[in-house]
Amino acid sequence: MSNPQPPDWMRQQERSHLGALRVMVWISLRLGRPVGRLVLRFIALYFVLFSRGARRTGRAYLERVLGRPATWADDHRHVMAFASTVHDRVYLLNDRFDLFDIRFVGQEAVQAALQRQTGALLFGAHLGSFEVLRAMAHAHAHVPLAMLMYEENARKINAILHAINPQAQQDVVPLGHPDSMLRARDRLDAGCLVGLLADRSLAHDSTAECRFLGAPARFPLGPWRMAAMLRRPVFFMAGLYLGGNRYELHFEPLADFTHVERGERDAAIARAMQAYADRLGDFCRRAPYNWFNFYDFWQRS
Repeated sequence: MSNPQPPDWMRQQERSHLGALRVMVWISLRLGRPVGRLVLRFIALYFVLFSRGARRTGRAYLERVLGRPATWADDHRHVMAFASTVHDRVYLLNDRFDLFDIRFVGQEAVQAALQRQTGALLFGAHLGSFEVLRAMAHAHAHVPLAMLMYEENARKINAILHAINPQAQQDVVPLGHPDSMLRARDRLDAGCLVGLLADRSLAHDSTAECRFLGAPARFPLGPWRMAAMLRRPVFFMAGLYLGGNRYELHFEPLADFTHVERGERDAAIARAMQAYADRLGDFCRRAPYNWFNFYDFWQRS
């Protein structure tokens, strides 16, 4: 039997180059964020003009979430929001939190959960900036943060981290290893918040269909099975980019698997996954240019 094809998001060619990234880092840190954002506008324009496939699938999403035909201006605004969050990593990874106006919404619920037991799971999406989560770890140094991600993405992230700030360190647990679950459990038992982006899957991952932005879409089951086995509360996390230097970091309770018995897990997982899809859809409508999946998310397998 032939090997399964990787999902569309993994087949897309990376357009980033570490050499160009280092130049952008130098410009941003030496000349300041305003100059860096000026250069960013030309990069975004290039992407809109020459990345036709990504623009086409991005527009399909925009038309769904906006409820109207998307324009060229919508395309550019979408790409510029994405480029802005990537650019702001330069400053966030260099601990320049003073440059940003970051508003926290709902962090009290996370703190209350951590008082009841050690560790909690934060399920995000490719929505806004996940890197801005470091701001919470910075503001609340007693809450360490670990990230779960696919190994290929972990290698890319480590390369990007080194290019942006060789001293930057991020606690990353690669997914897909026999001990991934154990390592995640160890982080939780140590009182960590463990974050994961739960809107993409690998080709061999099991998925389940949820209603998302008015149509069926498939989401990975793995994160939810892990949460049920680890018996931890799960929070939806979204770091919305609001333009300029403004972000809103949202935390909302999604599910609590602490007392879910084995025979109840499938039903609890189904409810939690639909709740996740509903919240993701709500935040997409609230900040439509913040969801950065430039591929056909609603394609049927």
